[in-house]
Amino acid sequence: MRREVERIETQLRLSFEGAAWHGPSVLEALEGVTAEAAYAHPIPGAHSIWELVLHICAGYRLVLRRLEGDGRPLTLEEDWPAVGAPTPAAWLEVMRDLRELNGELRRAVLNFDPERLDEALVPQPPYSAYTQFIGMTQHDLYHAGQIVLLKRAIKTA
Repeated sequence: MRREVERIETQLRLSFEGAAWHGPSVLEALEGVTAEAAYAHPIPGAHSIWELVLHICAGYRLVLRRLEGDGRPLTLEEDWPAVGAPTPAAWLEVMRDLRELNGELRRAVLNFDPERLDEALVPQPPYSAYTQFIGMTQHDLYHAGQIVLLKRAIKTA
């Protein structure tokens, strides 16, 4: 059973860092993105890369919060935080936070009692721990695909 949390952590790592079978991971999609490009809105009505990165961070925070027994849903401001001044330094800080939060979640998964994978982390929503953890890989890859499309749109704009 211990092996299962290790397998989940591997999937979290691959969807975030790379060598995923499907295509680019989050960090691979973000490779070469500058603060200026991250802040751009090349597709009307779509989020920017910067907004997506902040949203991915929010997802990590949500699951980490649920691991602590806090079942509060994210507020709109937590789920889609406002982008501050789009400076290179601010972008580097956001990227640092992204890496740190992913690492924190992966460590939490490795330390999670595998006997509890089928149990809900919190009463509401009643998703199992397994669903929450694997859901983060799906969330990462969904947004990695959006980032790739935004990068293409920036290059053609």
